Amino acid sequence: MEALEVLGGYPTKPLNPRARMVRVLLSMTVCMGCLLMLHSFLKISKSRKPQDFYSFEVKDAKGRSVSLERYRGKASLVVNVASHSEHTEMNYRSLQELHRELGTSHFNVLAFPCGQFGETEMGASRDIEAYAKNTYGVTFTIFSKVKIMGSEAEPAFKFITDSVKKVPKWNFWKFLVNPEGQVVRFWKAEEPVDSIRQEAVTMRRLMEREACSPTGHWWTETCFSVTSRIPSVDASWLPWRLTRTNTVTWFPWRTT
Repeated sequence: MEALEVLGGYPTKPLNPRARMVRVLLSMTVCMGCLLMLHSFLKISKSRKPQDFYSFEVKDAKGRSVSLERYRGKASLVVNVASHSEHTEMNYRSLQELHRELGTSHFNVLAFPCGQFGETEMGASRDIEAYAKNTYGVTFTIFSKVKIMGSEAEPAFKFITDSVKKVPKWNFWKFLVNPEGQVVRFWKAEEPVDSIRQEAVTMRRLMEREACSPTGHWWTETCFSVTSRIPSVDASWLPWRLTRTNTVTWFPWRTT
């Protein structure tokens, strides 16, 4: 009796071995094509460049992953540092003073040790961090030692150098990153940190104006106390009045 296979109510003849093999090969080809397309999509997604500096992840001095997203909304001064350079003492002390003066509410110094300039940074990341803290009293963030040039350059730092189309020629180049993660300016090693202060203060002042914008609510003394800590920032534009209860009364009709 001839074997029949019922498909949709219509009898069909069984496939011969050759036709069955063709069907199997076609199915395998389709599956392989789908896998290749999926692989290409994942590769493109993985290689897609982040849009800003804060989109990256880096390693801290202890080798742990750190997302730079934690610094979004603040200004950051990114510096390639070294422990034994002719610029080390002057820069570490000046950077620490700037970090202490402007605080961490709206501003951060982010240091990336680099050993690509002679023998100015030969130690391990933990030793570099300990040396900076013990010798210069550094309290700002020092990340893991990285390369900033060549094919093995740290991606976060490569984003910075690509943004300004400049690669540091020596230690202690400084790059000012705005709250959105875009590089706005850079300074070479020999330029004093004092030349950076005014731009950093101006950027911080703009952020404070946005943070203290009129909302129709009562405000505590936060806006007053933050700006009053910076002698170079004029807080006279704030439409408030400090009362005896140490709170700030907001007057919406007063404009800057």
